[in-house]
Amino acid sequence: QVQLVESGGGLVQAGGSLRLSCAASGRTFSSYAMGWFRQAPGKDREFVAAISWSGANTGYADSVKGRFTISRDNAKNTVYLQMNSLKPEDTAVYACAAGIRPDSNYARYDYWGQGTQVTVSS
Repeated sequence: QVQLVESGGGLVQAGGSLRLSCAASGRTFSSYAMGWFRQAPGKDREFVAAISWSGANTGYADSVKGRFTISRDNAKNTVYLQMNSLKPEDTAVYACAAGIRPDSNYARYDYWGQGTQVTVSS
């Protein structure tokens, strides 16, 4: 019922910023909680941030707290991840996901995008 497509990834220097977008299509996007996850080469998928259906509640991994901001615009069927003060360890493929509730566990999500590459150079 929900299709997700990420965009906005690229190459950036340490200390720089990127904004990722996740465009959704489907009948009930606004009713879903959304999450961002990332996976670096040789590492497991890692929770980054999540947001409730209304956008009122957000949660972040400790590693990105204070640097990343998740937001959503339900009128545009889009969720964003603003990434500031980027570090080389942020390098990963970033994917968005939709689920019933915001959660740090990737298994709780029902729909996934293909991901977008973020590379942070030192």
